[in-house]
Amino acid sequence: MSSPSPQPDSGAASGSPSEFLKNIVGKRVKVRIGSGVDYHGLLTCLDGYMNVALEETEEWAGGRKTAEYGDCFLRGNNVLYISALEDL
Repeated sequence: MSSPSPQPDSGAASGSPSEFLKNIVGKRVKVRIGSGVDYHGLLTCLDGYMNVALEETEEWAGGRKTAEYGDCFLRGNNVLYISALEDL
């Protein structure tokens, strides 16, 4: 019997969270923070602490747009999730 040969390790499994995060930089995203407020914008930067920098940002609360910002920085400990708003 022969055992299957090991697959090369690409660092991140296909479909993994880290792969998703790499693919959404430069895309429009929705970021939800702990208070339930959503921020929609162009993801320009993301670090290992989940600190997020957005451009052309809209703030949404209660289903309606409440503010617009040119640039927005969200501290990682406030981020609940990040979702892509466009196809990857």
